[in-house]
Amino acid sequence: MVEIELDGKKVEVAPGSMVMHAAEKAGVYIPHFCYHKKLSIAANCRMCLVEVEKAPKALPACATPVTEGMIVRTKSKKALEAQQSVMEFLLINHPLDCPICDQGGECQLQDLAVGYGAGASRYGEEKRVVKAKGIGPLVSTEEMTRCIHCTRCVRFGEEIGGVMELGMINRGEHAEITTVKGDTLDSELSGNVIDLCPVGALTSKPFRYSARTWEMSRRKSISPHDSTGANLIVQVKNHKVLRVVPMENEAVNECWIADRDRFSYEALNSEERLTAPMIKQGGNWQEVDWPTALEYVASGFKQIKGQHGAASMGALLSPHSTLEELHLATQLMRALGSDNIDHRLRHAQFMPAEGVRWLGMSIAALQELQTALVVGSDLRKDHPLFAQRVRQAAKRGCKVFSLHSQANDWAMPVQAQVTVPAAQWAQVLAGIAAAVAQAKGVQAPVAAQADEAAQAIAQALMAGERKAILLGNGAAHHAHAAELLALAQWIAGQTGAHVGYLTEAANTVGAQWVQAQPQADGLNAAQMLGGGIKAALLLNTEPAFDSAAGAQGLAQAEMVVTLSPFKANMDISDVLLPIAPFTETSGTFVNAEGRVQGFHAVVRPLGETRPAWKVLRVLANLLELPGFDYESSQEVLAAAIGNETAQAPTQILSNSTKVPVTLPEGAVPQPVVASIYQLDGLVRRAPALQQTADARLAVQADNQGSATA
Repeated sequence: MVEIELDGKKVEVAPGSMVMHAAEKAGVYIPHFCYHKKLSIAANCRMCLVEVEKAPKALPACATPVTEGMIVRTKSKKALEAQQSVMEFLLINHPLDCPICDQGGECQLQDLAVGYGAGASRYGEEKRVVKAKGIGPLVSTEEMTRCIHCTRCVRFGEEIGGVMELGMINRGEHAEITTVKGDTLDSELSGNVIDLCPVGALTSKPFRYSARTWEMSRRKSISPHDSTGANLIVQVKNHKVLRVVPMENEAVNECWIADRDRFSYEALNSEERLTAPMIKQGGNWQEVDWPTALEYVASGFKQIKGQHGAASMGALLSPHSTLEELHLATQLMRALGSDNIDHRLRHAQFMPAEGVRWLGMSIAALQELQTALVVGSDLRKDHPLFAQRVRQAAKRGCKVFSLHSQANDWAMPVQAQVTVPAAQWAQVLAGIAAAVAQAKGVQAPVAAQADEAAQAIAQALMAGERKAILLGNGAAHHAHAAELLALAQWIAGQTGAHVGYLTEAANTVGAQWVQAQPQADGLNAAQMLGGGIKAALLLNTEPAFDSAAGAQGLAQAEMVVTLSPFKANMDISDVLLPIAPFTETSGTFVNAEGRVQGFHAVVRPLGETRPAWKVLRVLANLLELPGFDYESSQEVLAAAIGNETAQAPTQILSNSTKVPVTLPEGAVPQPVVASIYQLDGLVRRAPALQQTADARLAVQADNQGSATA
């Protein structure tokens, strides 16, 4: 450790640290713009100039390494005069348009100008103007004249996003941040540059001119999309969600969120929201009150159970639903006498219930890996924040390998991409297993040939200590998912690697935990969607988009009840019940690492919308089912998982399998994996997200697939 004196206090920091790091440790604030704890040091803005004893002039705290015995003064006359001079330069060309700036009230330049700016400017010449660029539907550059060239946005793209989409051209007063070629900002993490920009040059295009920051309430929440469980701050005005920004949690999402976490809130205010119960009568939809709708559903369920038996009823549940909603839906169906319950709508193979498929390690550990084999995942698009962690590991030397049916740009160093049809994934894993067996002198699980790529992957997995085989959405949804898992487990057992599923949705782990899938002889999702039931309860899901089988089989059912925040499944449903999205209800999600995260409603329910757990409780009461006398979502949670509040019990979480290691034969369909902005009903209805390049490419791919079919 190196000891320095900072403003008269002794501070110890690690060798190689900068003065800024020592100040952070000591709790001393040094004004800055370009410095950010997650980005490389650029020393562009010079706002952090401090006095260092024996140095002839003030030095930038962010770029000055500490030395033993160094004496630093951050608030001396010399330091303050230097900081004030820098502020004067920064304000020379700034438009000073705070009254109309979206950054007003949360602007670093505005805050520091109060403390370090002069009362009047000595600059009388004409100010420069930077023309706006169209860089896509998410980020606005209408006020790039405000830019102070801190280059945070440039460094973020290169170092965190993996793609240097923004850069600086020209010099002097002609310097400007741009996409150079006039391209759009297409990174799945691009919205983070809005938070990073200290002056309001880059702002949120959907939020633009909607509200001032001091008018909005800030409320904590959890992302309902992928399995990261990103922590959010939802900003609300007049009971309407107007903006979503990250809440820092170093163990989960650090200080970043994906664009779908940030911009999907637009769907909450869309015209597609279902605001009152609806019943289909004579082919026409009519709005009714809650008692009428629930009595209609209860009567229909009783009648169908009486005529066809409990086994004719089933529930299809979205893994984006809360733990409480999933628990009550499963308990309701089982209390009726049916085990036809499933959340695995996109799966092609349905293994018997055994343990819980999860990540098998902490999210933070992803960036410490030395070797990673990712099977069946477009990691960057399926799990943007997981990809960011692996990207940091790759930059530090982690060997990353991919096994997928298409070559994807992950914006990180990848040792090898094995690109073969889904039908051959098991053969590739068997080849890796054969290479491991040959190197260790043990019996391979199946007879297979190890090619050059398999040998390289095997050697990498046998070396080092921190390594993982990560099974993506494609592997989970694969027609031979069990065989892929068995092969991965064998390889991991011989090499000391972890095996884990990246898991698709916000609550995939939670859905397994509360047994939202057949436990005995119940029908699975494919069987129910194929027409195996007479009455269906659809919780927060749209089978036409969310399933491998589609919704055609449900058209023959006698009653289909949809619980959704949106006007969904109108072609196959008989009843629509408006339930609250994640912003209008309390609940719990369990992310890929098994972290249990609860959240509260941030706005009141829209119209006649009600929390799904309350709807299910009342429906169970009308069906005269015992054990549904809950008064709060906390009581439901306690019934579902007991007293666990921080981490799911490790004895429940398991990627073990009893399936023998075999090589499948015959044709294997391509796994059904949702594209980045088709994952759930919220992102599908967010206008800005649907205008992005990723969304357009997905539509083109779907159209080409339909034409081919």
